[in-house]
Amino acid sequence: MLALSRKKNEALVINNNIEITVLEIKGEQVKLGISAPKDVPVYRKEVYVQIQEANKEAVDVSGMEALKNLLG
Repeated sequence: MLALSRKKNEALVINNNIEITVLEIKGEQVKLGISAPKDVPVYRKEVYVQIQEANKEAVDVSGMEALKNLLG
Protein backbone atom coordinates (compact mmCIF):
# COMPACT_ATOMS: atom_id res chain seq x y z
CA MET A 1 0.00 0.00 0.00
CA LEU A 2 1.23 3.44 -0.91
CA ALA A 3 0.53 6.02 1.82
CA LEU A 4 0.52 9.67 0.78
CA SER A 5 -0.07 12.91 2.62
CA ARG A 6 -2.28 15.45 0.85
CA LYS A 7 -3.71 18.80 1.91
CA LYS A 8 -7.00 20.38 0.86
CA ASN A 9 -7.16 20.93 -2.91
CA GLU A 10 -4.16 18.65 -3.53
CA ALA A 11 -4.59 15.64 -5.77
CA LEU A 12 -3.03 12.44 -6.97
CA VAL A 13 -3.25 10.76 -10.36
CA ILE A 14 -3.64 7.04 -11.03
CA ASN A 15 -2.91 5.48 -14.42
CA ASN A 16 -2.90 8.85 -16.24
CA ASN A 17 -6.72 9.01 -16.29
CA ILE A 18 -7.99 8.96 -12.69
CA GLU A 19 -7.57 11.97 -10.44
CA ILE A 20 -8.41 11.99 -6.73
CA THR A 21 -8.59 15.40 -5.06
CA VAL A 22 -8.96 16.24 -1.37
CA LEU A 23 -11.98 18.56 -1.34
CA GLU A 24 -12.53 19.09 2.36
CA ILE A 25 -11.22 18.00 5.75
CA LYS A 26 -13.49 18.17 8.82
CA GLY A 27 -12.13 16.55 11.96
CA GLU A 28 -11.54 12.89 11.15
CA GLN A 29 -13.55 12.98 7.92
CA VAL A 30 -12.04 13.66 4.50
CA LYS A 31 -14.15 14.46 1.43
CA LEU A 32 -12.59 13.24 -1.83
CA GLY A 33 -13.43 14.09 -5.41
CA ILE A 34 -12.76 11.43 -8.03
CA SER A 35 -12.49 12.14 -11.75
CA ALA A 36 -12.38 8.99 -13.84
CA PRO A 37 -13.52 7.87 -17.29
CA LYS A 38 -17.15 6.73 -17.41
CA ASP A 39 -16.06 3.16 -18.16
CA VAL A 40 -14.15 2.98 -14.85
CA PRO A 41 -16.47 1.95 -12.01
CA VAL A 42 -15.89 3.77 -8.71
CA TYR A 43 -17.49 2.37 -5.53
CA ARG A 44 -17.18 2.87 -1.80
CA LYS A 45 -15.52 -0.30 -0.49
CA GLU A 46 -18.54 -1.46 1.53
CA VAL A 47 -20.73 -1.22 -1.59
CA TYR A 48 -18.09 -3.01 -3.68
CA VAL A 49 -17.97 -5.87 -1.14
CA GLN A 50 -21.79 -6.19 -1.23
CA ILE A 51 -21.74 -6.35 -5.03
CA GLN A 52 -19.05 -9.04 -4.98
CA GLU A 53 -21.00 -11.10 -2.42
CA ALA A 54 -24.23 -10.78 -4.44
CA ASN A 55 -22.39 -11.85 -7.61
CA LYS A 56 -20.90 -14.84 -5.82
CA GLU A 57 -24.32 -15.88 -4.49
CA ALA A 58 -25.86 -15.54 -7.95
CA VAL A 59 -23.16 -17.76 -9.46
CA ASP A 60 -23.51 -20.31 -6.67
CA VAL A 61 -27.31 -20.46 -7.02
CA SER A 62 -27.33 -20.62 -10.82
CA GLY A 63 -24.53 -23.18 -10.76
CA MET A 64 -26.51 -25.41 -8.41
CA GLU A 65 -29.64 -25.07 -10.55
CA ALA A 66 -27.68 -25.97 -13.68
CA LEU A 67 -26.22 -29.02 -11.92
CA LYS A 68 -29.70 -30.12 -10.79
CA ASN A 69 -30.97 -29.77 -14.36
CA LEU A 70 -28.11 -31.87 -15.69
CA LEU A 71 -28.67 -34.61 -13.12
CA GLY A 72 -32.44 -34.56 -13.64
